[in-house]
Amino acid sequence: MDFWKKLTSPIVYWNLIMLVLVSIVLLIVLWFWMKDYSHHGERVEVPQTKGMLLADAEYELEKQGLVVVISDSSYNRNLPAGTVLEMTPAAGSKVKTGRNIYLTINTRNVPTLPIPDIADNCSLREAEARLKSLGFKLGPIEYAPGDKDWVLSVKCKGRTVVTGDRVEIDCPITLVVGNNNDGIGDEFEDEEWDDFSDDEVSLSSDEE
Repeated sequence: MDFWKKLTSPIVYWNLIMLVLVSIVLLIVLWFWMKDYSHHGERVEVPQTKGMLLADAEYELEKQGLVVVISDSSYNRNLPAGTVLEMTPAAGSKVKTGRNIYLTINTRNVPTLPIPDIADNCSLREAEARLKSLGFKLGPIEYAPGDKDWVLSVKCKGRTVVTGDRVEIDCPITLVVGNNNDGIGDEFEDEEWDDFSDDEVSLSSDEE
């Protein structure tokens, strides 16, 4: 009887009520804290920034509560330096505010490439194919005495470059190519000069 009387006393009821109220308040506080911490339910659409300059892209992304991270750089000769080339996540994605957006921008420094082994080692057609596949820009062809369509040397900005020299990929490459048929012109000139020298020798001998 005493046990049931104590159990049903007003003090026990009030303690239980206070315990329930405190538990409810703690749960509400915890829920709001978790919502603020994880941005629960707050999602935004990633704006399109490809093709924008970096400053404009940063403004648009930060306006949506997103964080800009420059993760990589590449080179596109047709776009200004600092232009956004790629972005991850892609434009239109739904992400939480505070999410990192990774940007690839167009580098300010023109990349360089090593000159391949083409001088005195391949034909004009082969040299042009190799240079184009590597990303070089081709300039006008120069011709010089030598085997026809054979690459004699390579120039960049008027300077002769050799295998392994690094040049900017925007620098037009000039190929110096032979314009004789297997060097026949050179041989003819040499023979003609030798014949003329022999005539001089013979003439001098006759005079004596």
